Amino acid sequence: MSEKAMVRMRMSMHDAHYGGNLVDGAKMLNLFGDVATELLIRHDGDEGLFAAYEKVEFLAPVYAGDYIEAVGEITHTGNSSRKMVFEARKVIIPRPDLSESACDVLDEPIVVCRAVGTCVVPKNKQRK
Repeated sequence: MSEKAMVRMRMSMHDAHYGGNLVDGAKMLNLFGDVATELLIRHDGDEGLFAAYEKVEFLAPVYAGDYIEAVGEITHTGNSSRKMVFEARKVIIPRPDLSESACDVLDEPIVVCRAVGTCVVPKNKQRK
């Protein structure tokens, strides 16, 4: 059975890096790193290290105020390597056209980023 993990957070004005309150795509990779850490702790009892991304696709823009759900799953376990797949989805968007505090929960989440990566947990650090 594969291990799965998820984090959800709201992008803040601090996360906005470009004009129009656009969030830097690297923020999604940061979220994937947090998901990977949880996966490794659950699987091996250690945070491990992120070794490489094989593939990263940025599919839709993310803005300050958006709620992003990042999910990940271990798809292959080697002696010390753990291959993982990740997906980040926009699940709630702000509606400043209605009021400064209005938001909508999206009927269908918008996939904003997908990635495949490999993490490593050295044998001497594996506890499970």
